[in-house]
Parts: sequence; structure tokens; C-alpha cells
Amino acid sequence: MFLERISQPSNARAWLAASRAVHARSGHEAHHVVIDVENSTVESATDTAIIAELDGFLVRHTETGFPVRTVANTIFPQSTYEDHGSPDFYEAYITRVFPKLKRSPRDWGRYFERMIAYPTPKGPVNLLDTLVRKMKRNVAGTSAYRNIYELPIYNPMKDAEGSPRGGQCLSFLSFKIDKDHRLLLSAMYRNHYYTEKLLGNLAGLGRLMQFVADEAGLIVGPLTVVSTHAVVDNGNASQAELKAMHARCSAILAAAAQVAAA
Repeated sequence: MFLERISQPSNARAWLAASRAVHARSGHEAHHVVIDVENSTVESATDTAIIAELDGFLVRHTETGFPVRTVANTIFPQSTYEDHGSPDFYEAYITRVFPKLKRSPRDWGRYFERMIAYPTPKGPVNLLDTLVRKMKRNVAGTSAYRNIYELPIYNPMKDAEGSPRGGQCLSFLSFKIDKDHRLLLSAMYRNHYYTEKLLGNLAGLGRLMQFVADEAGLIVGPLTVVSTHAVVDNGNASQAELKAMHARCSAILAAAAQVAAA
């Protein structure tokens, strides 16, 4: 089944709108869900309250209990970047952070590793650094190429032979530069769990956009996420408990709207 496009100003609002829309569908799933976030790098007090509500649910009702920030770190490790800066944080991540993640029997959280150590027959390649350097050169030049910045995550030679679940859920990233010097990002997911992963994914993609924009001298623009298959997972919670969590988040938005209108 197909869902109409969902557009929201922030990550938390986009997560809630998309989750409620997909949850209302038969089987709590949908195909080709398109989510637009106007600014995925900002977080208001209202957004923070929604994130806290979701974090509490994740701790109580999921096996891992990973909060939103942990999921975001799988796409862009913000604290490692802040501690080491660019480009030193690439090596710091591979030598210090990623080995800890590999201890997980599920081998979870490999997105950033795949960006900076993409497996090839000649060894790992830092595709993100290559993309950033190319974009920086072109932006600094007299005529910037605007539509040539692609970053694959899914590797068919490696991922298709692994887990029957198919490996990486984030498949592909496409960066664009518009005429207003804004950086745009489209991200494609082959399978997307909206309760455990979507909000963290949006936050991580926003961090990644901010990093690339800062490096290349651009302004962060809109983020678009395409979930080719989306499901609103509920962990060990009942559907009633999941709906109640959504309702509490909606109440946070309604209260903020009342304050703004007063």
C-alpha cells in the first residue's frame, strides 16, 4: 500500500506524523512512505519532550532499549567528531569506537563504518571523505557541480550473503546542492522500523548533513527519507500501549500550539 507524502518542520514531528499514519494502515505497515523534514538539525523544547517520551517507551518495551541518540550515532558519531574534529575522527571511529560495536552478536550499528570503510576488492574505501573533498573543491570553484554526490551503503556482494534479514536497512544516500547553496539529502531505506529506529535515523542524517555542509561551505537544506517498506513496531508493548505513547506525544504538540497561540 502507498502512503501520501508527509512533510514536517522537525525530526520529532516528522517521526510522530509518519508513525501515526503508518500505524493506522492494515498490519501497521506501508510501502514507499516519503518523509520530508524541513530542518533536521534543529530541536525545540517540544521536540526534546517528544524524544524523551519515545526514549522512555524504548527502555520499557524493546529488547535493546537503545535511546534515540544511540541510533543517531550509528549514522553520524557526533561526540567522536566533536572530540577529534575532521578528518581525525575517521580513524578514531575505526580504531576506538567501531571495535566496541562489533562485539554485538547482531553486528548492529554499521552505517557510519560502511560510509568510511566501504568494502571493495582492493580494501576499504572512505567514501564519505571522498564525497566531502569532491564537493568542497566544486563549491570553491567557479561552477559547482550540484548533482553528482552519491553514497551507497548497501553492498550486494557482502550484505546479500549475510543475515536473511538482508543486512543494512539504509541502502543509499544522495546529496544535492540547490541554487540557493543549500545541501539537500535523500535517503532510501529498504526496510524501516519506525518505533525503534526512525527518529534516531532522522537525527543521525541531520547530523551527517550538518557535517557535510560545514565542510563544503553550504547551508543545510531539507531532508527526504523514502521508506520502501515501513512498519510501526511495538516491541513487547501492546498496541494499546503504543497508541497511548503516540497520544502523549500528540498532547505535547497540542500543548505547545496552545502556548504559541496565547
